[in-house]
Amino acid sequence: MCRGAGRSLHQRSAYLNPYITPSQVIRCVIVKSEQGVAVPAYRTLAERLRVDIVSGRLKPGERLPTEPQLCGSTGLSRSTVREALRLLASQHLITTMRGVTGGSFVTQPNPSLFAESLTNNLRFLMSCGPVDGHQVFEVRELLEVPAAGLAARRAGREDLAVMRATLCDPETADLDTLLTGSRLFHTVLARSCGNPVLQMVLEPLYTVGNEREIGGRYTLDYWRRLQEHHRALLDAIEAHDVAAARSVAARHLASLHESYAEIRHLPV
Repeated sequence: MCRGAGRSLHQRSAYLNPYITPSQVIRCVIVKSEQGVAVPAYRTLAERLRVDIVSGRLKPGERLPTEPQLCGSTGLSRSTVREALRLLASQHLITTMRGVTGGSFVTQPNPSLFAESLTNNLRFLMSCGPVDGHQVFEVRELLEVPAAGLAARRAGREDLAVMRATLCDPETADLDTLLTGSRLFHTVLARSCGNPVLQMVLEPLYTVGNEREIGGRYTLDYWRRLQEHHRALLDAIEAHDVAAARSVAARHLASLHESYAEIRHLPV
């Protein structure tokens, strides 16, 4: 139980401000009573700070109140406040720096950082069974084909150069090079489409927990075909040929999906 739990509602709301108002305290008490579940104090504080961050009340780069200030305004212990800050940091909402000028600061929004959280959740779902590779490929086919068309309109020189650098010869490249290059090619393609939301949703789909195990089952012909598709797709994007980029992407994803279906039934 957090400190001060025995105080009056008025006293509690006074030291919880500005993060929990009296009405919010009442609402929290009612929810706990109805559900019969006690919400840890650090989660309550983290949620209030999270709301302030995602609503824009706390701006990117803005410093949060210090730990002593949060302890004083909430009545919570320092360890509880630290746990709340650790939770926000794990969600990539804040960055904590040490030193005299350190503290906790609102993170600058970055689609790749938020995609990382989705990636971990997707890996967990795939490892436990609710999600399988076929479902992942279905989503990729829905999203990556139009993303290729957007990339043909918007991709910059730097992105094109990175995608070109991922191309390699399957005859001489090792498995790690092939896997890393393929993943990076699609990751940069998603970034080059110029839509942060699409990038954030697509990036987790390129990493599965057992990709090395699966990749080791593919034949040399598979890797040759993959490299051919990547070259054709890159050529279409460089030429700003939207229709060609979408067509190659659709063909490429259909081929990947078919290959996955063929090897997933092989014994490990």
